[in-house]
Amino acid sequence: MSQVIDLTLFTQAFVTLWVIMDPPGTIPVFLALTSTMGSKQRSRAALQAVTVAFAVIVVFALFGQQLLQYMGISLAALQASGGLLLLIVAMQLLTGKFDSGEATAATPGANVALVPLGTPLLAGPGAIVATMVFVQQARSEDEGVPGIVAISVAIVLVHVSLYLAMRFADVLHRVLKDSGVTLITRIAGILLAAIAVQQIADAIIEFVQTA
Repeated sequence: MSQVIDLTLFTQAFVTLWVIMDPPGTIPVFLALTSTMGSKQRSRAALQAVTVAFAVIVVFALFGQQLLQYMGISLAALQASGGLLLLIVAMQLLTGKFDSGEATAATPGANVALVPLGTPLLAGPGAIVATMVFVQQARSEDEGVPGIVAISVAIVLVHVSLYLAMRFADVLHRVLKDSGVTLITRIAGILLAAIAVQQIADAIIEFVQTA
């Protein structure tokens, strides 16, 4: 089995990405951002968000280091920008001014499943950086095929978990009703703001350490 997949690397990658992307924790934010959608629209949004997140993670896993080096962007800068974007979304959730229906109407082609759900909420700086680190680890330790398979399977399983969490969030919506979703929206805003501030703080610390 170890000749096909590196179980140690798989466990490390899966647990790390699970904690960072946090499938259960995405449920309240997903419900908040899709509160004006119907059941079918919400299911489609879940699939789109996970697809976008998966595509972003894969692209950065394959070409992330080269892309950032080419553009002269540090990982800390990427983390800070993602934190700022999440902070804006958090403020909209806290003030109740975020309306996915109005956003779609005001901006043709706008889709909350793509931004902010797909990225930077799911495929945020933390998940991107962690994936790039594991890929570098596999290459530096010459893991070969077992290492690549381990990282690939971990990424796929985490995204399947994300989809299932959001796909069945509609059940929770039916139980909580609109008033319950409004309460969850405010709580999600607080949590999202804390996550955003933590990302920005980590980026500042990284900037200071590398200065």
